[in-house]
Amino acid sequence: MKTNKQNVPVKIDTPDAIARQQEGFGDAGEYGELGGEYFTFAAGTDITPLLNGLEDNLCQCPHWGYVLSGTLTASYSDGHEEVTETGDLFYWPPGHTIRANDDSEIVMFSPQDEHTAVINHIREKVEESA
Repeated sequence: MKTNKQNVPVKIDTPDAIARQQEGFGDAGEYGELGGEYFTFAAGTDITPLLNGLEDNLCQCPHWGYVLSGTLTASYSDGHEEVTETGDLFYWPPGHTIRANDDSEIVMFSPQDEHTAVINHIREKVEESA
């Protein structure tokens, strides 16, 4: 399967972030269907406030991905932080949030049902603040 970025449905579109998610991007066994995702973040974007109301106020969905450009910091429930930058492969386990240190673009693969729930939660938070 292949999909051009421009054909991946936009789920969130704000001045600070654009989230695209292609559902049904493959089967990951115990995790079920995967979503293939492109995220674009403006420098300074921190999704932490948008996760309020989720378990531990963090994203509980695992993600595997690649940083196309920019630098991001993942903060974890145990208090440690990890910086990923252009060219890095990454794995963000459940219990994290992220902020963009620079304008950034990433590709991720995530369990579709779990991450769709997080994306929908974030969409509601964005709509509430609009």
